Amino acid sequence: MSCLASFAAGAQVQTRPARVASLNLCTDQLLLALADRSQISSLSRLAADASLSFLAHEAAGLSRNDGGAEALLSAKPDLVLTGTYGRQEQVALLRRQGLEVLTFGPWTSLEDGREQIRALARRLGHPERGEDLIAHIDKSLEQARGSVPGRRSILVYERGGWVIGPRSLLGEILVQMGFRPHQETLGLTQGGVARLEAIVMAPPDFMLVDEASSRAVDNGTALFAHRALAEAVPQERRLALPGRLTICGGPSTPAAIDALSAEVRAKVR
Repeated sequence: MSCLASFAAGAQVQTRPARVASLNLCTDQLLLALADRSQISSLSRLAADASLSFLAHEAAGLSRNDGGAEALLSAKPDLVLTGTYGRQEQVALLRRQGLEVLTFGPWTSLEDGREQIRALARRLGHPERGEDLIAHIDKSLEQARGSVPGRRSILVYERGGWVIGPRSLLGEILVQMGFRPHQETLGLTQGGVARLEAIVMAPPDFMLVDEASSRAVDNGTALFAHRALAEAVPQERRLALPGRLTICGGPSTPAAIDALSAEVRAKVR
């Protein structure tokens, strides 16, 4: 998160933007949740992809952009939202041309997410919508807190063997639910790639995976179907969530917590 401190304090007195463009899947989600539909000038090309976008249905009928600076300048938005990764040259150009650009990074914690929601909701002129979204997240979290018995260990295992680091939204949610992170057992205190051999030798009680991992479609997903991993952590000990719930923090977060709670109730004994 990069520019929140610079605009949050004065956002209340700024003119409500009438044409807002989003260049990033995660800012798409926040914009759709917090803005009037009439305020949205365009969304990223991923906004209507139902496999990635939690609010794909709400994005239907809205204009798309390809992130190019020329097209955005022609569209004349009065506010542009983007992420902290990629397209930095375009962002610099847009700012040189006088456009207001706000950048939002991946949520590193629930508190980070609350700050982002509040800051953007104020800038869009709808602070009450930000508070409503935060209350929705907090309600789901409170219902899920402490629901896992016995401090069971869990490994969030992503395509290619990637393991999340300690400072992550999903990691914080799992700890609050009562899970014990397993990455330290594997020597991955900052996250990274977990070797299959290491997991087989010291398996977690449970793994959290993308529900699409049940289909090995490429090298990145082939690990999930490996016989040794299936024996070490069988399907009944794998909690599965749709990727669209966990790619971004925001309006998908309460749904992700609720879906994770349902998996816990079904599989964690």
